[in-house]
Amino acid sequence: MGLVGVQENGAGDLGFPGVSLGAKNKYKRMDSEINEDLDDHHHQGDASSSARKYVYACAVFASLNSVLLGYDVGVMSGAIIFIQEDLKITEVQEEVLVGILSILSLLGSLAGGKTSDAIGRKWTMALAALVFQIGAAIMTLAPTFQVLLIGRILAGVGIGLGVMIAPVYIAEISPTIARGSLTSFPEIFINLGILLGYVSNFAFSGLPAHTNWRIMLAVGILPSIFIGFALFIIPESPRWLVLKNRVDDARSVLLKTMDNEKEVEERLAEIQVAAGISSAEKYEEKAVWREFLNPSPALKRMLITGFGIQCFQQITGIDATVYYSPEIFKEAGIHGNSKLLAATVAVGLAKTGFIVVAIVLIDKLGRKPLLYLSTIGMTVCLFCLGFTLTFLGNGKVGVGLAIFWVCGNVAFFSVGIGPVCWVLTSEIFPLKLRAQAAALGAVGNRVSSGIVAMSFLSVSRAITVGGTFFIFSFISALSVAFVYKFVPETKGKSLEQIESLFQNDIGWRENEVELGDVEQLVDKNEQK
Repeated sequence: MGLVGVQENGAGDLGFPGVSLGAKNKYKRMDSEINEDLDDHHHQGDASSSARKYVYACAVFASLNSVLLGYDVGVMSGAIIFIQEDLKITEVQEEVLVGILSILSLLGSLAGGKTSDAIGRKWTMALAALVFQIGAAIMTLAPTFQVLLIGRILAGVGIGLGVMIAPVYIAEISPTIARGSLTSFPEIFINLGILLGYVSNFAFSGLPAHTNWRIMLAVGILPSIFIGFALFIIPESPRWLVLKNRVDDARSVLLKTMDNEKEVEERLAEIQVAAGISSAEKYEEKAVWREFLNPSPALKRMLITGFGIQCFQQITGIDATVYYSPEIFKEAGIHGNSKLLAATVAVGLAKTGFIVVAIVLIDKLGRKPLLYLSTIGMTVCLFCLGFTLTFLGNGKVGVGLAIFWVCGNVAFFSVGIGPVCWVLTSEIFPLKLRAQAAALGAVGNRVSSGIVAMSFLSVSRAITVGGTFFIFSFISALSVAFVYKFVPETKGKSLEQIESLFQNDIGWRENEVELGDVEQLVDKNEQK
């Protein structure tokens, strides 16, 4: 009986009375459940990390087209010196050659909206790379100014396609919390391209004039080759897939870019509502371009914000600063091609380095504070650059200050209006209008860029380089007022929530605050 009693009390195996075998098993089960919970949490962490890495990889590959634009801007600032020497072109032809790419890129941007809605965001990026490659090859082999111009036109169309679709694609695959920083990636790659263009100028400037500018332009083909490999990795935009009623394919993409299935289903439902799949009457609405020509009050506010910020990004003279930095430094007193091109590398480093600040802060501080910092800083730098070039002559102080203010201007540009411009344009428009609205914004951007690039030398000859920068400073001051009046804060909101900011006729800035307050209250209730 005693032996049986010991076994019943659990001492048969353990040798300790009072601890039953059943209790041992219970503790094992509890421990197993805790371990299972830890394993689930670990797996969710792995899934979250994997999704984050996948989205980042997609953003990087989608941004490769932006390297093409940046490289062209940077490389032409130096290549044009040797093109002028080799092909004996006039100053007017020089302005046309530099500016025509921006003007003609509007054709690519205009076509990009309909093209991306028809064949998808992904394959529009592929088409952009192909067209640019053809144009770059023609430029490299061009025997005359006329042939070189044809190559510039094709390259411009390719760049126009690529520059409008990359931010749209990235915004449509990105999770809300990281959308701002990820949508800034194209601007990072533009800056990287500019820096590479400056370095290429400096590296090949020692070769004969007939050869060096051709090699400089040929190097620009390399990024578009990498885009071909990227197409095998990146998925199609889930929002475009929903527009095409490919809901299962969209779900598959969202499962790769988001942490859990519940969130995927919620976001998929939001996209379906935004796309009009959930309400049949939306199929009877006006054609896209008719909506642009006769916009609702909400769409009108969106267009003012999106188109306006795109134009201000360029009419403040950033492309004049970058394209013609050798001319600016020559005016300040630097002589010799090697010294001029070396100074431009400093500009490229400043422009590329400070974009990192924007990437870190855009989803923490928000879009609007960075725009204020950027536009106010640019206004000061542009005014001081105009003052330096006008009154401080060609001495060492003047040279040093000119380099400082040019670097300061591009740094403030990179911190705010450079990347935030593209982020806003890709965020604020409703889904069915987004691609073509982004194309319209890109047209405004490229036309403004082309006008500045094609008129800078002529205006500078008429009112001096310093006087031209006084004008840019005044325009930059106007951009501060524009940001205050027309730009809402979109940080932390889904694309569908941002659309609702513009709907209320009473004042969308008030709505923005109310929406943020509601979200905070919901979060607090969920925590309770």
